[in-house]
Amino acid sequence: MDLDFTEEHEMLREMVRGVCAEYAPLEVIRDLEDDAKGYPDELWKQLIELGLVGILVPEAYGGQEQSLLEAAIVYEEFGRALAPVPHFHSAVLCAGVLVAAGSEEQKESWLPGIASGERILTPAWLEPRNGFGAKGVQMRAEVDGADFVLSGTKLHVNFATAADQWLVLARTGEAEEAVDLFLVDPRAEGVTCSQRLNLGSETTYRVELDKVRVRVGDRIGAAGTGWSTWHGVMNDAIVLAAAQAAGGAKAALEMTIEYAQTREQFGKPLGAFQSISHYLADAATSIEGGATLVTEAAWARSMGKDITLLAPMAKLFMCHAYRDITAMCQQVWGGVGFTIEYDIQLYFRRAKQLQISWWDDRYLSELVAAQELD
Repeated sequence: MDLDFTEEHEMLREMVRGVCAEYAPLEVIRDLEDDAKGYPDELWKQLIELGLVGILVPEAYGGQEQSLLEAAIVYEEFGRALAPVPHFHSAVLCAGVLVAAGSEEQKESWLPGIASGERILTPAWLEPRNGFGAKGVQMRAEVDGADFVLSGTKLHVNFATAADQWLVLARTGEAEEAVDLFLVDPRAEGVTCSQRLNLGSETTYRVELDKVRVRVGDRIGAAGTGWSTWHGVMNDAIVLAAAQAAGGAKAALEMTIEYAQTREQFGKPLGAFQSISHYLADAATSIEGGATLVTEAAWARSMGKDITLLAPMAKLFMCHAYRDITAMCQQVWGGVGFTIEYDIQLYFRRAKQLQISWWDDRYLSELVAAQELD
């Protein structure tokens, strides 16, 4: 195992960091909180021009076909900048599903557009009062002639109004994993959506489908294979979510160390107090350990190794560390850290939101336990 980054990796890191610094400074992040669209056009345009939107899409469909390791580097910088872009939803999750299970017609229809950034897809997965597992998908997809008819409610659908299509998980049978994946037009008859607010001030919607008709040709993969496909793609995706957490934690800690070195109490900097210096040291240690775990998971996937244990471990540890580190940083900043004028609260809120999104601690712990105990 070689976890050293190459010169090309470092160039990629600096390129993404520079683009985010120029086109997504924290002032832009603040302006886009709870925005109906949710992402800045200029940043998205730059990611398109640099070929970063299609970083995981096969070259045959207009992408860069890089490994998860390169994508993890990009996502660490996204996390550092709190970059509000639909990349994770469209170019990772939805593109991943199409690559894994889409027909050739579906791939040719959607992947080039996703890779070029001209098309945005987003998943509609979670439901009210239901969990992250296959049983949590209760929206029904009933066969009606040559179509499926979908009815039910989805929550936490990010970038719903900006998306060209939704990737909807719907139940087609009574078996636990009898779930299929469907491409649904957000403008179809019977679709309604309303914006919701969350802790991270992300752009998220509640989606209602009332007898929405979907062509059989818009089902992705064979009947009853949707959950297996989704679960496999999620294992890759949560490594990137963990990388995002690592970047955010590093930025929050750097910001707090700088503050601790300059803010004085009782005639000396905050960082000179042993208790505070130990908190900062513990945070640096947690970040180093978590980032190494994330890199190992991304490297293992890039080498074709199984990551069904490493992936949930990486997100479980790094997102938990991100939340705890930003909470500690808030305390070092004191009362001002909780006010909207200061930047540390931006990271604190997003850390918790990321921790409870895309498989939360409990579900991740169950996955790790199953791997270890079974």
